[in-house]
Amino acid sequence: MSVSVLDLSAYVGLVAVGAVTLNLLLGMLMAFRYSPHRSWPHRRFNYFRLHNWSGYIALSLALLHPAILLLNKDPRFRLMDLVYPIYSPSQPLENTIGAVALYLLAFVVVTSYLRLRLGRYLWKSFHFSIYFAAAALFFHSLFTDAGLKNDAVDWFDGGKLFVEFCLVLIVVISLLRWRYSRKKALRLRQVSRQAATSL
Repeated sequence: MSVSVLDLSAYVGLVAVGAVTLNLLLGMLMAFRYSPHRSWPHRRFNYFRLHNWSGYIALSLALLHPAILLLNKDPRFRLMDLVYPIYSPSQPLENTIGAVALYLLAFVVVTSYLRLRLGRYLWKSFHFSIYFAAAALFFHSLFTDAGLKNDAVDWFDGGKLFVEFCLVLIVVISLLRWRYSRKKALRLRQVSRQAATSL
């Protein structure tokens, strides 16, 4: 069974979605102050480093995914169609949103590399743009026709089901993180009020 250029690009795109999902999940584990030593799997390992590497891998795959299209014969993509896909030969809206996801992902990776120079507050405000990158990535992945024929979305296609699973996973964990943050802020307010009344 031969793999076409479009198939290869689609498979690389799906692996990029998986890498971004892993990166987001590891980042949220850090926000929860999860310790793999105290909790499962009760092992010492540096998941901060794994979080960083999953970001580098996600960016590399996100760059490779459209670059493969330069090898496609019909429709023919030029470099400009990938860099500025608003006039791309197929699905310009979906491809433009995919390009936005790529640029935001690159911004997050570069600013993370420079986080010590930027300072924690500025870096953290930049880092939250990963959620906008993920939203654009999921939109692009769900609504782009892998065959570039502008066919209707097949929500039960294997690739789409994988993206849908990743999206649901991120939404659920994000909601849990938001709830955790609210509870933590409420506890801090209660402690500060108790400290103020005891003075």
